[in-house]
Amino acid sequence: MSVRPPPATPAQPAAATPMAFARVMAAAYELYGRSPANALKLAQITPSRLQQPEARITARQMEVLSGTAMQELDDEALGAFSRKLPWGSYGMLARASLSAPDLGVALKRWCRHHALLAGDIALKLVVTGDSAAITTEERTDLARHGQGAREFCLVHVLRNIHGLACWYIDSRIALQGARFPFAAPPHADAYGLMFPGPVRFDAAQAEIRFDARYLALPLRRDEKALQHMLQRALPLTVLQYRRDRLLVQQVRQVLAAHPDQAHNADGVAALLNISARTLHRQLKEEGANLQQLKDEVRCDRAKDLLYRSDKPVKQVAAAVGFLNEKSFTRAFRAWTGTSPGEFRKGFMG
Repeated sequence: MSVRPPPATPAQPAAATPMAFARVMAAAYELYGRSPANALKLAQITPSRLQQPEARITARQMEVLSGTAMQELDDEALGAFSRKLPWGSYGMLARASLSAPDLGVALKRWCRHHALLAGDIALKLVVTGDSAAITTEERTDLARHGQGAREFCLVHVLRNIHGLACWYIDSRIALQGARFPFAAPPHADAYGLMFPGPVRFDAAQAEIRFDARYLALPLRRDEKALQHMLQRALPLTVLQYRRDRLLVQQVRQVLAAHPDQAHNADGVAALLNISARTLHRQLKEEGANLQQLKDEVRCDRAKDLLYRSDKPVKQVAAAVGFLNEKSFTRAFRAWTGTSPGEFRKGFMG
């Protein structure tokens, strides 16, 4: 995605991005008969540091280096494809999908349009049950400039589309998993930061997988927001969104499916693989709270049992987590304005 490289700052946060990616970008300069000296200088990477196998760079250094390289080489693919992707290509892809009614349509458009720019790789949105995936098909030899270049290309494309998807709907899209068709590299630990969730190597193809319900969410961006984003687009592929607009639905699902394990915030958070603090914060951002959601789920369950079964109210109370019939009746009246018995009679009569 297009980025305008701002000047590097003296203060550097923790370095986590593999230096191997910087070496791929430096090698791209060689493909074009150019020197990477200026880009490396702007990113504050010395030639000796560049060659250290286990070295890491910060997200800021990565942003400056890749943005400078894309502009100087006029190739946003950095030599990965058989033809250049001129400066602004990924911005054009983002704009072409901006009018989509929902994320699913936007991703389908993005994948289709990407194939028009670069036939070396085909991306596809695949939905299987409750899970969605962005899959890749390599149609040319992406390793013709080395396995490192192939790795960087696949990582770059998938992080690009994942970051853009999050930006489109203004939501963190939690990954159910990521797969890559090569052996685990020496810097495999960095993949947990780039693709939070289970990561598998030696797979048949590169892909990222996520909850298919995100696809129905509407886009929340316009042209003005796009112009602002393109000033510094790379952080989209680095920073994780705090808000997850599916969290409320996910909490309801967990409460309904695992009542024995979801008695409290710690139990719910563990089932969602987040901290209890994060759970409370994100629910607050969405205008909800855990007790409210627990009551909604218990109320729905109680209504279903009262309507569809002839279980005594005492058994219904126990089934939805109440210690006695009296406390259940009091809660049910607060939820619905009527008692469990009156509710059942209303359907029967």
